[in-house]
Amino acid sequence: MLAAVRIRLSCLHLPTPPSPPKPSLSFPFSTTPQTRLPHHISATPKPTLPKPSQPTLFIPPGLDPDEVTDQMILPGSNIVVGPYAGDSKIKQVEFVGSSVRPKDCPKDERPEFAMLGRSNVGKSSLINTLVRKKEVALTSKKPGKTQLINHFLVNKSWYLVDLPGYGFANAPESARMDWSSFTKGYFLNRETLVAVLLLVDASVPPQKIDLDCANWLGRNNIAMTLVFTKCDKMKGGKGKRPDENIKSFQELISRNYKIHPPWIMTSSSTGLGRDDLLLHMSQLRNYWDN
Repeated sequence: MLAAVRIRLSCLHLPTPPSPPKPSLSFPFSTTPQTRLPHHISATPKPTLPKPSQPTLFIPPGLDPDEVTDQMILPGSNIVVGPYAGDSKIKQVEFVGSSVRPKDCPKDERPEFAMLGRSNVGKSSLINTLVRKKEVALTSKKPGKTQLINHFLVNKSWYLVDLPGYGFANAPESARMDWSSFTKGYFLNRETLVAVLLLVDASVPPQKIDLDCANWLGRNNIAMTLVFTKCDKMKGGKGKRPDENIKSFQELISRNYKIHPPWIMTSSSTGLGRDDLLLHMSQLRNYWDN
C-alpha cells in the first residue's frame, strides 16, 4: 500500500508495461479565468439526462475504455464499475471521535472518505442512510449543526468523515472562517483521504458556492465525487426538475474540468443511489489499498 500517496481519480486506463506505477488520478483542471457566475444559475430546459458519452464517463483504474458496456454504468450516474469493485456492505459502524484540528484526527493508516456540502444539503441524512442507522450522524432542522471533523469507523476498515457544512448564513463570521480554515487544512494534509464526496442539492438550480468549492478541490488536485442529493424533490412544486439542475451543474463544471469527475444521483428519502454509491466507494477504496 502506498500510504503516503493520496489517490487521484482518472478516466485514463492503466499503462500496459509490466508492473507499472499507479497512474496519476487527478482530473485535469483548467486555470483559465471563466466568466463570473451569478449565485443562481438557470438550468437548461431539457427534461431528462442524456446517456453519458464516453468522454464524460468515470472509468476506474484497471479498465480499458474500449471494454465499457452499458451494463457496467451505475444507474443515475456516469460511474463505470471496474475490477476493483468489491464488497460494499456496511456491517458495523462506530463513532470514533470529533476533532477540532486536522492534526487531532485518527492517526492510523485506514482509508477515508470525507463528506462535504452546504449546511442544508442533507449531509447527515445521507450518512444515516448509507449506514442504515438512525442518528449515527446528528441531524437537525437548523443547518450548520456539524462544527467539528467527525470520524465514523466502518467495518473496522475505513472511515466516513462528516465535515462542517459551508455557507451557514446564521453562524458568526469568525466561526465560518474557522470552519473553512480547518476544513481546507484537512484536505491539504490528510494522506489517508481517498476522495471527497461533494454533496450538491439537486432540488435547486446550481449554486455559486458549490461551484466554487468544486473548483477549489480541482485546483488543489483533490479527488472528488459529486453526490447529488434530494433527487426526489422539487422546491414547492416549482422550478426545474432535479435532472435538469444536475445537467446544468455538469455543464458549468465542464468549463473548468477537462475530464468530468464522477457523479451520482441520491435521495435519503427513497434510498436512491445508496447501494451504487457504496459500490463506487468500494472500488476507489480497494484501489487505494492495493
